[in-house]
Amino acid sequence: MVAIRKSFEDGHKRKFLVVVDDTSECDRAIFYAAKRAERTGGTVVLLYVVAPGDFQHWIGVEDIMRAEAHEEASTHLSRAADRVRAVARTEPEQTVREGNRSEEILALIEEDADIAILVLAAGSDTEGPGPLVTAIAGKGAGSFPIPVTIVPGTLDDESIAALA
Repeated sequence: MVAIRKSFEDGHKRKFLVVVDDTSECDRAIFYAAKRAERTGGTVVLLYVVAPGDFQHWIGVEDIMRAEAHEEASTHLSRAADRVRAVARTEPEQTVREGNRSEEILALIEEDADIAILVLAAGSDTEGPGPLVTAIAGKGAGSFPIPVTIVPGTLDDESIAALA
């Protein structure tokens, strides 16, 4: 059973969740979420999911690779947070998790009852909308615990601001 969202109860704030990665369309999701948060008195949660390593026989290598992955996550989140601050003059929450991306997204949504909307951006190339949009908006869309907003990757800042 999915936790009831509490974003409009006293002491709570509506949160827009953005999964940060190194795709070009990620900025579209960040910009949209920041504008929506600004206009609705909410906040943005930036999530970076580090893929789990599989170096059980080389513990030292696993530790180094895990540290490098977390450093990369921190760099991506820092840039994304700067973008949110510039767009919406608000302080985003930043979260790093390690594991399967879809599972970690769902776990964070379950843990934080203020997260009300997941914001994704679709890729604009011929490869399709991107793996995350395909995974979430595909087969599991009907049972996803919160609404999902998919921002077209081709929209510029002005167009997104007008829609947000």
